[in-house]
Amino acid sequence: METARPQSRLAFGPGGATSGSRVLPEEVAVAITYNGSTQAVMMATPADLEDFAYGFSLTEAIAKPEEIASVEVIETPLGIDLQLWLQPEAEARQAKRRRSMAGPVGCGLCGIDSLEEALRQARQVPASPLRMTPEQIMAAVADLTAHQPLHDRTRAAHAAAFWAPETGIFAAREDVGRHNALDKLIGALIRQSRPEGALVLTSRVSIDMVQKACALGAPILIAVSAPTAAAVAMAETAGLTLVALARPDRFEVFTHPNRIVPQERADVA
Repeated sequence: METARPQSRLAFGPGGATSGSRVLPEEVAVAITYNGSTQAVMMATPADLEDFAYGFSLTEAIAKPEEIASVEVIETPLGIDLQLWLQPEAEARQAKRRRSMAGPVGCGLCGIDSLEEALRQARQVPASPLRMTPEQIMAAVADLTAHQPLHDRTRAAHAAAFWAPETGIFAAREDVGRHNALDKLIGALIRQSRPEGALVLTSRVSIDMVQKACALGAPILIAVSAPTAAAVAMAETAGLTLVALARPDRFEVFTHPNRIVPQERADVA
């Protein structure tokens, strides 16, 4: 499927109205099905869908990569069906947590049927030697713009990237939904060997984004927008360094600033 297409439009400005077209991102219904039973239906950009399947499964605490036997991407007239087959232990876990998640792209908690599930404790971030200098944080944010081809075409897509001292931006994924972009990135990362690194997001940080970052085990989360107060509290408890309002020339640190060091060098001890 195409990820974007031109759409005719009428533009108004000081010189009056002009007709033309603008490239817009595609948004399709993506069903996530485990062992023949639909778990969630999300509106998403139809790209990197196998990554999405693996990332969603991990961040929703349904299955680890080794518990997924197979993933098949099936196009239908109404959208896309991601059919996953789980190992027995993961299948039993999924059956206990089955829920409907039909909802818009901006909603990360649609369909959750209990307060306990919505506010589930984030996984504790494991000990990490990763340290970043202020210069590295600002460079990571600046470099992110070179890894957003869908956004460049449409101005309507979020990005999630993984930065490492050895590589700079190691991987990046885009989607019309910020949660989907992060799930796609996590799905790509958990299926390959990767260095110690930090997550870099184009979006705001809510508690579900913190939960997903902690599910990956990333020690540092950098975002260009502000966090919510609840996200800061969760990051503090989970041991996650939360950097937000990040720009190529400034940023703010909200939790665990010990991972931000003044040395003019990458420092993975």
